[in-house]
Amino acid sequence: MEPKNAGGSGKRPLIFYYIIVLVVVMLLNLLVFPKMLERSVQEVPYSQFISLLEEGRVNEVYRDDTQLTFSITNEKGREVICKTGLWPDDDLTARLNEAGVPYAAEIPQQNSGLLTILLSWILPFLPFILLGWFMSRKMAKGGANTMTFGKSNAKIYAETETGKTFADVAGQDEAKEALLEIVDFLHNPDKYAAIGANLPKGALLVGPPGTGKTLLAKAVAGEAHVPFFSISGSDFVEMFVGMGAAKVRDLFKQAGEKAPCIVFIDEIDTIGKKRDSSGMTGGNDEREQTLNQLLAEMDGFDARKGVVILGATNRPEILDPALLRPGRFDRRVPVELPDLIGREAILRVHGRRVKMDANVDYNVIARSTSGASGAELANIINEAALRAVRMGRNTVSQEDLQESVETVIAGYQRKNAVISDREKRIVACHEIGHALAAALQTHSAPVQKITIIPRTSGALGYTMQVEEEERVLMSREEAFNKLVTLTAGRVAEELAFGSITSGASNDIEQATRLARAMITRYGMSEEFGMVALEQVTGQYMGGDTSLCCSAETAARIDQAVIALVKEAHDTAHRLLGENMKQLHDLSEYLVMRETITGEEFMKILNQATPALTE
Repeated sequence: MEPKNAGGSGKRPLIFYYIIVLVVVMLLNLLVFPKMLERSVQEVPYSQFISLLEEGRVNEVYRDDTQLTFSITNEKGREVICKTGLWPDDDLTARLNEAGVPYAAEIPQQNSGLLTILLSWILPFLPFILLGWFMSRKMAKGGANTMTFGKSNAKIYAETETGKTFADVAGQDEAKEALLEIVDFLHNPDKYAAIGANLPKGALLVGPPGTGKTLLAKAVAGEAHVPFFSISGSDFVEMFVGMGAAKVRDLFKQAGEKAPCIVFIDEIDTIGKKRDSSGMTGGNDEREQTLNQLLAEMDGFDARKGVVILGATNRPEILDPALLRPGRFDRRVPVELPDLIGREAILRVHGRRVKMDANVDYNVIARSTSGASGAELANIINEAALRAVRMGRNTVSQEDLQESVETVIAGYQRKNAVISDREKRIVACHEIGHALAAALQTHSAPVQKITIIPRTSGALGYTMQVEEEERVLMSREEAFNKLVTLTAGRVAEELAFGSITSGASNDIEQATRLARAMITRYGMSEEFGMVALEQVTGQYMGGDTSLCCSAETAARIDQAVIALVKEAHDTAHRLLGENMKQLHDLSEYLVMRETITGEEFMKILNQATPALTE
């Protein structure tokens, strides 16, 4: 669907300017270049012409009614064209015959008029004229192009072209429920008008990347059967000041013409950042003008026409307050990471497009992917399908799904990696230390898999723990048990080999981050109590933190973090020290098998004498 062009706007097509440039070039060729060529012909006296003729340097002579034109050869051997005025000389013909110089009368050109201009000047430029005309036609058909300033470049989908409905969206029941009212208003506007209610002008979809914000917007348009405008916030950013604001005006003009419709602005934080309150504009003039125009347009259109603005962002904390006030983006719809039931539903939705074994258990995969977004779950299904093809199977098995989870988490297996026997034993002991500490603690998640096969992410091995049920809260005991499990890998190396390696670097980072959060944000420290000492910024983009306390308090926090990690280290040292036989036996078994399941691990752990010769 192409936006209508406003008739009588006075805008000329691009080919018009091509023709003007070509006409100017042709006039320059006709008026300037001939005079330049004339200056290259040397004018000499008649006496010098006679001298050159007697010296035998004249090559040929032409005569017309006003002058003689002749050519000579200069000292460098190059031909030079000369001319001289006529002089009464009855002996000229005899002199020319005596010198053997050819001569003739210059015949006037018969085709020096329009045909000469056409062949000499217009015909060489004809390909350029045709090329400009072709480009102008193509750009007019495309509607959005890099040379059309002030156009919104929004993609417009017909009501049946989005191809998405709420049936394609899983794991976001709360978000769908919040958007259903908008769909109902677009279907039945009279019902709301009868009571005097107005449709919210805008809804802001907020959540981490990959949770389905764009998919939800398309599903709303698909459910409402209305045109869907889609544009990214970065599309408004232009090099020239004022172009972004012009694109906003054009976008809302198109939306008004096709109302009722939905306008979706993805990554709206690109143009919706908080305006500079210090008065230092710097290079923000274009962005602020675009934002001001967006605010004005949202205030200017009538919501009763059925134009709904949907925005999506990962960073709501940086948006301008004027954009979020009532009357603009009236609703804020959280699109969070899916829970256990949501993850299973998302896996089933994407699994419908792939041939699956009948015995595939989506629940196991959902429990293995805590914290995964919808996009990551879709990638897991695709990776499983690719693995099934590589293995020569026609359907995706449970093993393919499990391996794809590990591929997304830790990368592909490095089957050709060369690791010495000593390092392999250290890695095995390290991973068994994690698993053993987790199994010996009541509140730790069950061990599902232990492997020492290196991965492309750089991990030499890992221990996978899967919660039996979804958890939304974490007690202090559970957090401390997790610290003990993280430090147990390093403790196992100390007990078994009497030395430490760099293999615990990632464990150290995680343990430090968790211990600091327990003290500064979770209020799990007796010394500081329920005091927020740290702020989280960009909760949907990694959750960067910054301290909000004095330097003295920060030093005390560092000491408390060190003490807490040391306490967890000492606990792990005690647990593993009391179970050294199991640590050695399980490490040897893992070295032989390279990968063991949680069931194998628990079976051997519970045996008095493990059967290492199996």
